[in-house]
Amino acid sequence: MSFGGQPPAYTPPPPSGDASDTGAQPPAYAPPQAYPQPPAYAQPLAYPQGPAHPQPPAFGQPPQPAYGSPPQPRHAPSQLAPAPTPARFASPFDRPAAYAPPAPQAPAPAPAVPALPVPERKGRSASIWLFGILGFLMLVLIAYFALFIGTTASIVGMILALVPLAIVLFGVRLIDRWEPEPKSLVIFALAWGAIASVGISLLFDLLLTISVGTRNDFFTAIVQAPFIEEIAKGLGVFLLFVIGRRALDGPVDGIVYGALVGAGFAFTENIQYFGISLVTGGAGDLTLTFLLRGIVSPFAHAMFTALTGFAIGLAARRGASTAAALGSGAIGLIGAIALHAFWNGSSLLGDFPVLYLTTQVPLFLGFIFAIIALRREEARLTKSRLDDYAAAGWFTPEEVTMLATHAGRKAGLQWAQGLRGNRRGTMRAFIKDAAALAAVRQRAIHGHDAYAASDEQALLARMRLTRAELLAY
Repeated sequence: MSFGGQPPAYTPPPPSGDASDTGAQPPAYAPPQAYPQPPAYAQPLAYPQGPAHPQPPAFGQPPQPAYGSPPQPRHAPSQLAPAPTPARFASPFDRPAAYAPPAPQAPAPAPAVPALPVPERKGRSASIWLFGILGFLMLVLIAYFALFIGTTASIVGMILALVPLAIVLFGVRLIDRWEPEPKSLVIFALAWGAIASVGISLLFDLLLTISVGTRNDFFTAIVQAPFIEEIAKGLGVFLLFVIGRRALDGPVDGIVYGALVGAGFAFTENIQYFGISLVTGGAGDLTLTFLLRGIVSPFAHAMFTALTGFAIGLAARRGASTAAALGSGAIGLIGAIALHAFWNGSSLLGDFPVLYLTTQVPLFLGFIFAIIALRREEARLTKSRLDDYAAAGWFTPEEVTMLATHAGRKAGLQWAQGLRGNRRGTMRAFIKDAAALAAVRQRAIHGHDAYAASDEQALLARMRLTRAELLAY
C-alpha cells in the first residue's frame, strides 16, 4: 500500500497520561464495574445433636428401664437375644465427626480485557449478493467443463492448476505481507478472475464463433484473447475499487488486487488447457502443457492485470473520483493488453525458448524490481506518517524504526520471539496495525475517508493494548 502527499496542519490526537507515557489513548470503553462484594460466609454448621437420652448408668451396672416404660421380665443370660447396637448420641466426651468447613465464596473474576477494537468495515468488504451471483456462475462453468471436457479430465486439470495458483498466491503474500488486504476482498478478487472473467471471455468467444465463424490461432492469441480477457479482468479490479475503496490505498494494493484477479483467471483457464491436453494428447501432451503454463510462466496473467491494478491504485492514492479512477484504469488496461499480446506473440512468431529467455524473463524481472521499488517507497511513506504520531507522543523514534523498516521489523520479531511465551505473533500484529494506521493517516490527510477518525482511534487503542501485552512480565 502506498500513499503520498504532505500532511496538513492536522496533528494526531495527543495520548493520555503524563509526558512519559508513549502509549495510545485508551479506547472509549465504559469503566469496568467494581468487583461485587463477596457474600457473607455461611455460618458453620452446628455439630449434630443426638436425641434426648437419660444419662448412661454407672460402669458395670445393668441399664435401668426408662421412666414410664413397662417392667421387663427377668431372663437368664442364655435366653436373652443379642442386644441391638445402641444408637449413637452426642456427648461432651464424643469426638466430633470429620467435618470440613465451607470454602469461602470467591469474589467474581475481574472483568476481561475488552476485545480489541476493529476499524469500520464499510468500504472494506464485498457484498454477500456478489458472492451469490458468482456462485451461480460457478455452477454454470462446472457444467460447461463436465460437458465439453469431461469430469475426469476436469478434475485432473483442476488438481494440476492448483500448483501455479499456489505459486502466485505465495508471491502476492510476500508483496502484501505487512498490510494484508481484507479477506472478503481477496476472495472476491480470486473468484471474479476464476469465474466472472472466464465466463465473460467464453461468452464473447461463443458470440464471435456464431457471428464470424472459426478464427485462426494468430487472431485468437494476438487480438481476441488480450482484448476480451484483459477487459474482463480489469472490470473486476475497477469493481474492487468501487466496493472496497477504503482498502485500496495505493499502487501496491492495486498490484495485489490485479495479480489476484489474474491468478484466479489463470487457474480456471489452466483447468481447460490441462483437461484438453489430457483428452487430445494423453499424458505426454499434458506434461508439456503443465511445464509451459504451470512452471515456466505461472505469473503471466497476474503480471498483465497488475498493470491495470497499478493504474487504479495510483488514482486511489491521489483521492481520485470513480470517473477519474476509471480513466486511469483504462490507461493501465492498454498496457495490460499490449503486454498480453506481446507475450502470446512471442510464443507463436518465433523460437519460443529463445524469445522466452530474451523477452519474457527480462519483463518478469523488471516487474519484480518495480514492485521492490514500490515497496521501498511505501516503507518510506509509512515511516513518515508514523513520525507524525511520534511527534505527538504516541511512539518513540525507536518504535517507528522498528515498525516501518525492514531491518527494524526483523529485529523486533527476533526480540519478541525471545520473550516469555514467544510473543512473535503479538509483535507481528503490532507491526500490521502500525502499517494500517499509516494508511488511515494518509486517507485523513486527503480527506476522502469519512471513517478515518474512528479507524485512527481504534488502531491506536489496539496498538496500546498490544504494546502492554508485549511488555507484560
